[in-house]
Amino acid sequence: MAKWGEGDPRWIVEERADATNVNNWHWTERDATNWSSEKLKELLVGLSVESDEGKCEITEVTKLEGEASINNRKGKLIFFYEWNLKAKWKGTSKSGIKYKGNIEVPNLSDENEMEDLDISVSLCKDEPETPLFDLMKKEGSEKFRVALNSYVGLLKTEFTQGMILPTANGVTKQQTSQNKVKMDKTRIGSSGTAAPTLTTGVKIPTCKFSLRETFLTSPDELYRVFLNQEMVQAFTHTAAIVEPEKGGKFRLLEGNVFGEFQELVPEEKIVMKWRYNTWPSEHYATVTLTFTDKGNETELKVECRAVPESEEDRTREGWQRYYCQAIKQTFGYGARLC
Repeated sequence: MAKWGEGDPRWIVEERADATNVNNWHWTERDATNWSSEKLKELLVGLSVESDEGKCEITEVTKLEGEASINNRKGKLIFFYEWNLKAKWKGTSKSGIKYKGNIEVPNLSDENEMEDLDISVSLCKDEPETPLFDLMKKEGSEKFRVALNSYVGLLKTEFTQGMILPTANGVTKQQTSQNKVKMDKTRIGSSGTAAPTLTTGVKIPTCKFSLRETFLTSPDELYRVFLNQEMVQAFTHTAAIVEPEKGGKFRLLEGNVFGEFQELVPEEKIVMKWRYNTWPSEHYATVTLTFTDKGNETELKVECRAVPESEEDRTREGWQRYYCQAIKQTFGYGARLC
């Protein structure tokens, strides 16, 4: 018989308060169908696109058939989801004429890449031709795709909280087996793929640092880059959720970065609670962005406080490369590094 603490780790009982599923060895499953139904409706209803011809908006999700679940086996999460959905859209021209149509996606599934989704846009029977139909087919369908991508990201982050249980030392090692997205599109300044990590009741040493960058644009425009959802999606190259108001949430890079806006002073300052999803649960850094008008340029000062000491280099590199440099390259604000 093996001594205490020795032998096959599958059979080692750790000192846990609940003594449940030690080492996350046993197969557990969580049904995500109801949560997914509500989340999809939340993300889709109200989506709108606008042009010189008028405005189109998703008004109702009329069909949502399918299921979703998450399995945890040996500390790895396996995602299953398959949906056939249909929604109504309405269009209003600049002259006030109203149009109705549908948008359908029959193959939202873990087996299909997001860019391979079949998104079909149609006008209701007897509706006359309108430029708004083209607007929905092009811009509307892409915005629909972005919302569906956000659902997948939230399924893999928000819904999975607590599925990988802490071990005796309070540390959780959570891995996702089906994330095939490239590193520079999903995470900032690190290699490999990781899903949210929970650490309960652990105090960690923190640090602070600051950066300065110069951009060839106005404070107003640079301020807008951080708060406009379409612009955030442009420089991160992934779906994002950005609520540009005090207390508003943000989530980007497939859910690997998220937080909340605490203070917004137009053209001058943004203060936010900011974190990587791999940081200890509920631990946020405070990030302050200060915009200073330098004539033809804008100086951005980034102050990060309460960053876990072990994450300082990764966080600093992430802000430099995947925020500042990405914004310059995407919008042409290139200037010397400070």
